[in-house]
Amino acid sequence: MHTPSLADYVRRIERNDWQGVGELMLDSAQKLAKAGADFLICPDNTIHQAMSFVVPRSALPWLHIAEIVGEQAAERGFQKLGLLGTRWLVESNVYPEKLAALEIESLRPTTEEREEINRIIMDELVYGVFRPESVTYLQLVIRRMKDDGCDAVVLGCTEIPLILSNRNSPLPTLDSTRLLARAALRRAVAEVVVGRGLEN
Repeated sequence: MHTPSLADYVRRIERNDWQGVGELMLDSAQKLAKAGADFLICPDNTIHQAMSFVVPRSALPWLHIAEIVGEQAAERGFQKLGLLGTRWLVESNVYPEKLAALEIESLRPTTEEREEINRIIMDELVYGVFRPESVTYLQLVIRRMKDDGCDAVVLGCTEIPLILSNRNSPLPTLDSTRLLARAALRRAVAEVVVGRGLEN
C-alpha cells in the first residue's frame, strides 16, 4: 500500500488539476510495481477522474471501482442507482459512464445536496466526526432518490459507510470500497491459483 498525504491530493483536486492527481497516482504505482505488486486498486472514488491520465502510463493494470460497482449492480438486477460522494465525484462522469455501459441509469444529488454531502464528508467524516443529523440528512437524500426511481444507492466515498449501511438506508447500498476490496481479493487469489498451476 502506498499513498501521498490526502492534503496533496485535495490541493490538486481543488484546482481541478486531474493530470496532477494522476501524477501522484503514477508515483504510487511505480513504487508498488517495484515492490512486487501484480495489479493496482484505488479505494478513493473521487480521484478515479484521473484514470485517463494514469492507465496509459501505468506499468500495472488497475481495477476500476465504478466498473466493480456496476458489475455488482447488474448482477443484483438494479436498474437505476443514486450516487453519493464528494461534490467532485458526483459532478464527474466516473460512475455515469461506467454504469451506462451496463445499461444502468444513475441519478446525481441536486446542487444543494452535493454541497451539503461534500461538507459532511470533508468537514466531519474525514475527521472522525459522526453526527446524527448528518445521518438523517443522507437518509433524506436517499429517500428522495428512491422517490425519483432509484432502486439502490452507491456509497461512492470511503467514509460514508462509517455512518450509512443497509441497516439504516432507505435503499439497498453498494459500498464501493468493500466491493473493490472483495474484487481485489478474488483477483489476487485467482492469480495465485493460476501461478501454482503453471508451476505444476
